[in-house]
Amino acid sequence: MDAVLTGKGISVAYQQNIIIPSMDVEIPRGCVTSVIGPNGCGKSTLLKALSRMLPVRSGQVLLDGGMIARMPAAEVAKQMAILPQGPQAPGGLTVAELVAYGRYPHQKGFGRLRKEDYEAIDRALEMTHMEEFAERDIDALSGGQRQRAWIAMALAQDTQVILLDEPTTYLDMAHQLEVLKLLEKLNKTRGKTIALVIHDLNLAARFSDRMIAMREGKVLHEGTPEEIMTPTVLEEVFSLKACISKDPWTGRPTCVTYEIS
Repeated sequence: MDAVLTGKGISVAYQQNIIIPSMDVEIPRGCVTSVIGPNGCGKSTLLKALSRMLPVRSGQVLLDGGMIARMPAAEVAKQMAILPQGPQAPGGLTVAELVAYGRYPHQKGFGRLRKEDYEAIDRALEMTHMEEFAERDIDALSGGQRQRAWIAMALAQDTQVILLDEPTTYLDMAHQLEVLKLLEKLNKTRGKTIALVIHDLNLAARFSDRMIAMREGKVLHEGTPEEIMTPTVLEEVFSLKACISKDPWTGRPTCVTYEIS
């Protein structure tokens, strides 16, 4: 497996509180990888460590084979975009202005937008179907539209790797599908490597090529949805007895019902 992002023996802590004691993990190139696990198991911490938002206490994070800790911030931003959980935009910002922030790593001189920047912004708005909202304030958008605007910013950044922390949280079912179908399209048509933290196991299984199952700061299992979405694995990860069936529409495994074990 060709990994574009690798954690080797990484340990991560907030002050003296160790969240991830030691972990080896790989994000395969050109795939959609979901990170699942109970609340507080370290999923978001893992994404922050892989993106250099949070320093590792020990171990190494490699981005395309290079040590990310030694890379200039602008170089990292040209290769990888991250959307944290519940991002907040400054008041009064329009969609187009937000998306333009994605061009920051590519700007030179006095930071003025160039022709290629405007072209990248237009492409990002088009791919996310946000052209008609370009001049609308972020605060005036629906939840799904707002998430698409943030994804458009990441697309304008023009990176091969996109990390997303719970991009479907607080969205209704239709908007969850809207966001995940967009990410799926970016992966299939543009070859983007996507890793996301997600709580809905059925959506994770439906849209992912690979799944990483965590508990208490450790990777317990990783593999295809068929390998992860089993009663044995879900009981070990979530302490749940789960009934797993095959989705008649997608053919992917789906959790029909569950109970605390």
